Amino acid sequence: MLFDLDGTLIDSAPDLARAANALRADRGLEPLPLSQYRPHGGSGARGMLAQAFGLRPGDAGYEPSKQEFLDRYAQLMFDSTQPFPGVVAQLARLRASGLAMGVVTNKAERFALPLVAALALGIEVVVGGDSTAHVKPHPAPLLEAARRLGLPAASCLYVGDDERDIVAGRAAGMATAAAAWGYLGVGADCQDWQADLLLPTPGDLLKALGVA
Repeated sequence: MLFDLDGTLIDSAPDLARAANALRADRGLEPLPLSQYRPHGGSGARGMLAQAFGLRPGDAGYEPSKQEFLDRYAQLMFDSTQPFPGVVAQLARLRASGLAMGVVTNKAERFALPLVAALALGIEVVVGGDSTAHVKPHPAPLLEAARRLGLPAASCLYVGDDERDIVAGRAAGMATAAAAWGYLGVGADCQDWQADLLLPTPGDLLKALGVA
């Protein structure tokens, strides 16, 4: 079992939004509502800066703003972030059933590793956005996670809340599941992603695997 992190296992959007609004405050701007940031939670700094300032990679000022955002996020990333309801219990059931588990995220290791540990997810294999030469939707991070687990890619199921997760899983030769409770993205319909499984809630994964 492999999982995306933000929007799949954990709800980090409130802290990501707070970091973006802190930068807005530094510039004398009013905060934006969490509802505007939330659909972009899976895109990290890129998504937050696009909403907060209309900045995108390649724009003048994007890179220093990105570093400023990441430094601010590092200060508060534990404040409000929590696993989605039911996730910890479901992971415990999966672990008890003998399934090996890992996280594959585009979040940098400096954030992903301490968050997974602090939230007691019980997952030891964590592949971050800087763990390999590529990020999702490239399959390399997923293949690295399978390697660390000592498993063939074809024996893995990857669960994520963004279309790039499904694209990456398919490219890696893995089965895929769309986490419909996640951030998904503005206007996204996860039924269009052609995942092998569509999961309305975390508990539906157990049902699909026959361990509920």
